[in-house]
Amino acid sequence: MVILAFDTYEVFRLLDAWLRQVFVPMLSGNVRGLFFGRESSLDSWYASPGWGQLLCSVPLTPLNAPDTNELLLSLGVTGEKAALIARATHGHPLALKLAAAGLREAQPGYLPTDASVQHALDELTRLFLEDVSDPVTRRVLEGASVTRRTTVSLLRSMFPELAPQDAYERLRKLPFAGCVSDGLVIHDAVRDAIASSLHASDPSRHLAYRQAAWRQLVTEAESASSGDLWRYTADMLYLIENPVVREAFFPRHATSLSVEAAQPVDNGALTAIIRAHEGGLAAQTLLQWWRRLPQSFSIVRNGGGGITGLYCRLRSDLVEPAWLRDDPVTAQWHSHLTNSPMNKGDIALFCRRWLSLDEADSPGEVQAAVWLDLKRAYMELRPRLRRVYLTVRDLAAYASVAQRLGFEVLTDREVELDGHRYHSAVLDFGPSSVDGWLSELAAAELGMQRTCDLLDVEARELALDERRVALTPLEFGVMHHLVTREGKVVSRSELLHDVWDTQYEGGSNVVDAVVHTLRRKLGTQSGRIETVSGVGYRLKSR
Repeated sequence: MVILAFDTYEVFRLLDAWLRQVFVPMLSGNVRGLFFGRESSLDSWYASPGWGQLLCSVPLTPLNAPDTNELLLSLGVTGEKAALIARATHGHPLALKLAAAGLREAQPGYLPTDASVQHALDELTRLFLEDVSDPVTRRVLEGASVTRRTTVSLLRSMFPELAPQDAYERLRKLPFAGCVSDGLVIHDAVRDAIASSLHASDPSRHLAYRQAAWRQLVTEAESASSGDLWRYTADMLYLIENPVVREAFFPRHATSLSVEAAQPVDNGALTAIIRAHEGGLAAQTLLQWWRRLPQSFSIVRNGGGGITGLYCRLRSDLVEPAWLRDDPVTAQWHSHLTNSPMNKGDIALFCRRWLSLDEADSPGEVQAAVWLDLKRAYMELRPRLRRVYLTVRDLAAYASVAQRLGFEVLTDREVELDGHRYHSAVLDFGPSSVDGWLSELAAAELGMQRTCDLLDVEARELALDERRVALTPLEFGVMHHLVTREGKVVSRSELLHDVWDTQYEGGSNVVDAVVHTLRRKLGTQSGRIETVSGVGYRLKSR
């Protein structure tokens, strides 16, 4: 048999018709042709009479974690070096080989740094851009590479000097850009390499693209339908480079694990995992939830269908308070909610326990699958989701990650069960639920926190044109809340809850009294605090 290979098939495009109509039909039956390129075959190849049905197209995707490790092992890279390269190259085979080649040329004992891996990504970017000779298209591709997807409106915001439809068409014609239902998507390997190289070579331009995209997405999300809200949330999430947040919502490596609702037939495997890692009382308490609320349990399956983990989550609006008090762990959460109540209609999500067959509640692939599933629950429950409670025994393993996500460890609510200490933590999303939490994370990272020309937060003073005015704690609390929600209506009950920490509706008069003194201190700018009849107040922009 003869193997005939056409590498980088893009260079043969002018000969495409001749190859298809003349050359290939001339080949004898013992010849097999392989065509490698960045673009898929034209439909006319499949329609060729006599042999078109023999054509098979195989898309090449980034390697998953096991295949990445296997390739690096074959290239002589293991351990910490392999882990660093795998994190930076996103499973792209050529990037992996370039980074591994760089290591082979280094001195013995050399540990790769971000800069050395970046060299491989820069080389990969150069290869991708070889066929994009037009400088305008290159610029547009750079901007598109920092976003999850690209639309005409996003291009208009990032490149106001260009005709946005023309820029969109330039992208659409590139071989590594694909059309999806809501825009264009640049192939992951291309997008990651270009974005990484841009961040390294011109961080200010990289940031400017993200800032422009963020402003546009915020504007569009405010008027988006409920069905489109997840799409905009995902777009905004993608602009956050905080590795903890990015990995939680956009894992680098595909996993063979799936999370699904537990069924009665799973009882044996579920019970075995719980009893393997929990003491007698702790296991009995968790299994009682399984008997009372089986729908609150999910199981984690591996690629072979076996159960390798589980987790239990409860909703404050769907669980009996008496049942919460029966469980030593959830009793602490119920007590915390009682002492620090949420607004009426808000929901707390209780992540009662997650366990894997091999690692118990320690970090691992099962735990990552559970957390990703929890993020989907976050999205489904917003805008009513206000808090998330969780418990772990291995607190040190999660402390830094939890802190970066905004969790607060409830140090006074630890529970001892069977000689083990169970720690609790809570994440309060704030009055704007998950969207507000994510917006704050992104805005802080992008250096785009909403600012107000009236309030000096650090000094806790009004900053007027020619003078500073001190504020009482309650005045500052109300003013700060209005500033953080500038342009939006804030109800009196919301102010009572977040400033006075009470839900007593009869106390709305004290809110009005504080607003009255604030207006007096604002003087000529008192009109900035607008009364919204029957609801509350709104701080207007200048």
